[in-house]
Amino acid sequence: MLPFICGAINMYRNFLLMTIPSWVLCSALYAQSISTEEFSGEMLIKPPTTGWLTNGGDLYNQRYSPLTQINQDNVDEIEPLWHINLDGSGVGPQYSAEAQPLVHEGVIFVITGANDVFAIDVETGEQLWKYEANLDRAISTICCGWVSRGVGLGEGKVFVGQLDGKLLALDEKTGEILWSTQAERWQEGFTITSAPLYYDGMVITGFAGAEYGVRGRVKAYDSDDGSLIWTFYTIPGPGEIGYESWPQTGIAWEHGGATVWQTPAIDPELGLVYFSTGNAGPDFYGGGRPGDNLFAVSIVAVDVETGEYRWHYQQVHHDIWDFDSPNPVILFDANYDGVERKGIVEVSKTGWAYILDRETGEPLIGIEELPVPQDLRQATAPTQPYPVGDALVPQHIEIAPEGYKLVNQGRIFTPFWTEMQLGKPAATGGANWPPSSYDPINQTLYVCATDTTHLFTGGVDESPELGERYVGGVFVRGPTPRAGILAALDVTTNRLRWQQAWLDQCYSGTVVTAGGLLFVGRNDGRLTALDSDDGSKLWEFQTEAGMNTTVTVFEHLGTQYVVAYAGGSLFAQSQRGDNLWLFALGD
Repeated sequence: MLPFICGAINMYRNFLLMTIPSWVLCSALYAQSISTEEFSGEMLIKPPTTGWLTNGGDLYNQRYSPLTQINQDNVDEIEPLWHINLDGSGVGPQYSAEAQPLVHEGVIFVITGANDVFAIDVETGEQLWKYEANLDRAISTICCGWVSRGVGLGEGKVFVGQLDGKLLALDEKTGEILWSTQAERWQEGFTITSAPLYYDGMVITGFAGAEYGVRGRVKAYDSDDGSLIWTFYTIPGPGEIGYESWPQTGIAWEHGGATVWQTPAIDPELGLVYFSTGNAGPDFYGGGRPGDNLFAVSIVAVDVETGEYRWHYQQVHHDIWDFDSPNPVILFDANYDGVERKGIVEVSKTGWAYILDRETGEPLIGIEELPVPQDLRQATAPTQPYPVGDALVPQHIEIAPEGYKLVNQGRIFTPFWTEMQLGKPAATGGANWPPSSYDPINQTLYVCATDTTHLFTGGVDESPELGERYVGGVFVRGPTPRAGILAALDVTTNRLRWQQAWLDQCYSGTVVTAGGLLFVGRNDGRLTALDSDDGSKLWEFQTEAGMNTTVTVFEHLGTQYVVAYAGGSLFAQSQRGDNLWLFALGD
């Protein structure tokens, strides 16, 4: 159709009294056509090549690059082409650098923990523009450090979710604010820490704040003007599916938590958007909210056009351990018993992978409901889901540390009350926010996790105040060290392909490539490339700040690049910085 239009313009340009050269108009039309096409659902489910257009690389959140120019044989030859600093943004002690850069048309877009956004030229490292958020220093309802996990792209706009509850659209070429909406108020406990997702004229985002007694929600906005299209509440109200899982008297559901830490995934063919949810509120006092407490600690699917509920799968019933699900969901297609199935997988703080059919929400591999120890004061659930397969982290304590007594060997799902009790996994996981990646060729999931203990205590019946943090108890890091776990899991069997322990916490997202590489950062500033087949280290580079983000792999003008934002993290206790590095094969 486009060649026909351009031909008509050439033929009738004099008749139309056009003063603009026809080739300019055709070029503009072509560019607009390409821009519209590359952000269509059909294109965004394809693995990224010449850019990285969504936080997960594609709508499936696979964080997989099909590029092979850099591979197992030559990765030891990659070197930095340039290194820049991001004007000291987000380097203070309260900040964490957790954002994965996006890349489009030769420009890198990255956001810092201060919510400042930078546009950087791929070829030169030149700063093209900068948006300064100038966040109010009085914001007090931030759970776990000042952070952003990324931006969104679409229709020539950069979409930004801020810690003050605002959602913005910036001009992709200039950084100018095109629209801004107060999506939720931070004074009521809401913040936006995840990267917004563009899809089909909408911007979709979740909200953090479960520790502040909020009712979780995911919203979709019009990408043209920021007007609200739909809202899905992750805690159902009266008359809605799941409401019966909350007390039928009182207002516990209005403060139920189940907020969303990460960017959703979308299946355009099924017309569904998928996300996982956080803890119920308050975390450690379950006696005030008897029932399973849906849709806390769940994988949820809703209609992408309307936000209407489709299905859910709860990973932990009536959570009192903070065993929620901050790791992004990943969509994939794989063969089970000779049948090609549409799958979804999420690894939670429990350390298990939950592998489901994304059409129905039913397990693709068995998940058994097994009895667990009880404490009536915590209104504990009688059973919990146990996925058939391998756990990625230890779920009990082999030997009691000196000075501590173990109850039930500190096993997962052991209840507690007012006396501190040592248990595994820790409330921080298991798998936390650092994104996992998935290789669709060998059907392997790569997960960064942590093996450590926590001292759990609860039993404090608190009444929430607007904008006040309440958790119903405290959790304290246990006496054992925080060891990292990096693991590769076969999603067709839920069995480990390989697993390795680190001396330090694993707190960086992973990206896997068709070149047989797995990129993952380290708290001490190293960026490493591993053999995705067995986890052996092939290359490393010191980035001069905690490498706690996720790299982005892309091709520009025939050259494959790796871009890394190294800025450190509050949780990983790593050195802060504002370093952006671009790598490629040396001459």
